[in-house]
Amino acid sequence: MSLPMSLLRVRDLSVAIGDALPVEDVSFDIAAGETFALLGESGCGKSLTALALMRLLPPAARIASGAVRFADTDLCALSEARMRDVRGGKLGMIFQEPSSSLNPVMTVGAQIAEALRLHGDAAARERVVELLAAVGIPDPARRAGEYPFQMSGGMKQRAMIAMALAGEPELLIADEPTTALDVTIQAQVLDLLRALQRRRAMAMLLITHDLGVVANMADRVGVMYAGQLVEIAPRAAFFAAPGHPYARRLFAALPDTAARRSRLATIPGSVPPPGTRHAGCRFVERCGEALPVCHAAPPPWREYAPGHAVRCHLPALPVLAGKVGVTEGNPCGTGGTVADAAAPGGAPPLLAVSDLQVYFPIRKGVLRRAVGHVRAVDGVSLVLHAGRTLALVGESGCGKTTVGKAILGLQAPSGGALALDGAPLAGLAPRRMQMVFQDPYGSLNPRLRVGEIVAEGLCALRLPGDHAAQVRELLAQVGLDAAMAGRYPHEFSGGQRQRIAIARALAVRPGLLICDEPTSALDVSVQAQILNLLGDLQARLGLAYLFITHNIAVVDYLAREVAVMYLGRIVERGTTEAVLRGARHPYTQALLAAVPRIAGGGVEARVAGDPPSPANPPPGCHFHPRCPRAEARCRASYPDETTLAADHVVRCHFPA
Repeated sequence: MSLPMSLLRVRDLSVAIGDALPVEDVSFDIAAGETFALLGESGCGKSLTALALMRLLPPAARIASGAVRFADTDLCALSEARMRDVRGGKLGMIFQEPSSSLNPVMTVGAQIAEALRLHGDAAARERVVELLAAVGIPDPARRAGEYPFQMSGGMKQRAMIAMALAGEPELLIADEPTTALDVTIQAQVLDLLRALQRRRAMAMLLITHDLGVVANMADRVGVMYAGQLVEIAPRAAFFAAPGHPYARRLFAALPDTAARRSRLATIPGSVPPPGTRHAGCRFVERCGEALPVCHAAPPPWREYAPGHAVRCHLPALPVLAGKVGVTEGNPCGTGGTVADAAAPGGAPPLLAVSDLQVYFPIRKGVLRRAVGHVRAVDGVSLVLHAGRTLALVGESGCGKTTVGKAILGLQAPSGGALALDGAPLAGLAPRRMQMVFQDPYGSLNPRLRVGEIVAEGLCALRLPGDHAAQVRELLAQVGLDAAMAGRYPHEFSGGQRQRIAIARALAVRPGLLICDEPTSALDVSVQAQILNLLGDLQARLGLAYLFITHNIAVVDYLAREVAVMYLGRIVERGTTEAVLRGARHPYTQALLAAVPRIAGGGVEARVAGDPPSPANPPPGCHFHPRCPRAEARCRASYPDETTLAADHVVRCHFPA
């Protein structure tokens, strides 16, 4: 499957950590100017493969065998001194998390200048400004003197791209470059990478688990599972008919409109850990199509079409029905649908939020006097009924999480009114509301065993009953074995830790769960498991969810109602159908347009720049500096609410 004029040729690459081979016999080519995407779940070996190409493996790891040739150079044979000239010069890399990859005590400009000087650029200071301008950072001369903490997530990612481009690489390795970004910033970064690639004729190795990003960026796709490549195909062929059962199950796990009232397909089990001995196919224990030979012998490569090869014993590509990768019938093999029943006629809301405000004082001077306020939440009103799901969407920094914390009582409101079951709500109400945080690892005490974590609420509130028996029942409710109560959080996968966090929240039997980005850091297969779990719990316990997210596909699948938030205010709200199918606010339209889709065109970033600071919001409509339709009226006054229908309200001067 070699390509003519391949820039990078990887042959039978294996990486060892002790006796384990987390990457084994990996081979692929990348041509000049081509984008090759490595796709797969966490733990499949994608990032370790990239680090091996760059010769940046951690001390415990080593290249056990294989060859990596860049142009005419054998990278595995180079000394470390010579590899430094290649690294950053011929090969550049964008790491997954810019916050941890950038030095917090050096300015961004100094870090880029350091990379330039290493590659012999004497005019480093001038080039820093040029590079920051090239990646779309406004006022680059000033921003060059800022530290990473002074920049938004999107800007930090752009600074990382500028640093990777400093040596003018011929091949750029981008490791999950948009995982933690909002859809609008993600769209800007993807557009930037495409433009830079065209301008420089640069090749790219794109590592991701986002099928939408792959569909919009890649020329060819490599699917990785348990340290091995299991499928390589041109993008069009892969999305028309993925060949390996693992790839098809990834597609089936995607939330979409067609699956809205059905359980999502999931992949049972998890990726086997490195060091697992495999007699046959590595995917056999999770595959619903396995033949007897799959258990006994490693599968061969089969070429189904030019350039499309699959490592599988199945004799031919399956005929797919409906959504790519979904077989006919119930994709989960079980009954049931996602809950979220309509509220009974005239039933009072479970939660009513009226004109909620949360302001943080800005203090200066020796006496630390307040000279202004950060208006994190500036007049938010919401209504949520029992048994229903309301999604709160918007970019990072718009105030979504602050709304959730204020409702829960973790943040004191500056104004407004909160009511739960018709009674005024003030302060904490842990028996009636609980929160599932974005990062389950950070929200679970690493020093406590899982049983102690789940029982914390029971003990703190001195609830009656056998707590040990209740913990076992709660773990069973979220699909975990009771024996896991004696283990620590670090012994679990990301999806299992999120299940533990949900069990802890359910321990005190709340009526409302505030879910703050509970699936944002999860692979698509694990995300499907958590969404199914939330649906099951809602149907069984009648829970209401305030679901905070920027994942539009999850909103479309799970929520009955949507509120779109921008700079502390709700700009559009209504039913999911009304808002996502008939968006009227330019900001909502921009969010929807920025979502990378598997079908239906490429990424279209209609909104530029980052949200302005809530400490100094623009006059008039806060969105007008980024709005393509803004007029003088938008700059002069904030728009009132316009009721478009009983289930659809928008704040825009031009709602039609």
